[in-house]
Amino acid sequence: MQLGMIGLGRMGMNMARRLLEEGHEVHAYNRTPARTEEVAALGAHPAYSLGELVGQLASPRILWLMLPAGSTIDTHLQSLASECTEGDIIVDGGNSFYKDTLKRSEMLAEKHIKYLDVGVSGGIWGREKGYCLMIGGDEDSYSYLIPIFESLAPPEGYLYCGPSGAGHFVKMIHNGIEYAMMQAYGEGFELLENSPYAKNFNYAKIAHLWNRGSVIRSWLLELAELAFSSDPRLSQIKGYVEDSGEGRWTVMQAIESATPATVIAHSLFQRFRSRQEDTFSDKLIAALRKEFGGHPVKSA
Repeated sequence: MQLGMIGLGRMGMNMARRLLEEGHEVHAYNRTPARTEEVAALGAHPAYSLGELVGQLASPRILWLMLPAGSTIDTHLQSLASECTEGDIIVDGGNSFYKDTLKRSEMLAEKHIKYLDVGVSGGIWGREKGYCLMIGGDEDSYSYLIPIFESLAPPEGYLYCGPSGAGHFVKMIHNGIEYAMMQAYGEGFELLENSPYAKNFNYAKIAHLWNRGSVIRSWLLELAELAFSSDPRLSQIKGYVEDSGEGRWTVMQAIESATPATVIAHSLFQRFRSRQEDTFSDKLIAALRKEFGGHPVKSA
């Protein structure tokens, strides 16, 4: 299929590359031309403005945004709304707040432009392993884009979750769970580090062991093994952990719906605390975010 990719950061670039490898016709635009030229060298059709990108695509156009949540998306959508025509499909693959998605969907519907919200998980490993896709919005548009979803996702790795906002809502909760899981691993390894046996422990081997039949096995533990293999005591990084919004939104949703989410809330507050002092558990959480998403860490 033919589509336009807007935003060629860590995720957008790798998604464009995976789609090219799967035989799709990718047209690409990025605010900085160097990234556009990089993907063009791999076979994509370069565009150096949104208008040029839209003009390259046949109707109904498919335009996939991989941009930071917030005003950047609104700015791009306003420009695209004036360039696109009835029946075109715009996909927001970023980590947008689902209530913002509802407003954007309504705005585009007035112009008869379809809008899909697609929560994307897979980080920097997605190009090789495939991306988990949580999809909301117009169901006919979802059906039309299934060949793209099948190329981006591993087997059974995409799901239509419901009407507008549902995809981003499911991704929000997914990320809240991710916060809590990483916090549990961080605290567990800190207990090991503060034990009388710490000098005997090889954390990479323990993470590897726990992934062999244990009830707490997971991909995050595989990433912990990788992190400990390259830095056995995480001495090269600070336990400074950023949050990119989804955990806050999940806690806000818990308050709004009067749903107890104490572990997720605790994990969010621990991220705030991590910016005040350096602990071993925060080092591991920072290392895990680097391993799965390529997020930057602070050097010790």
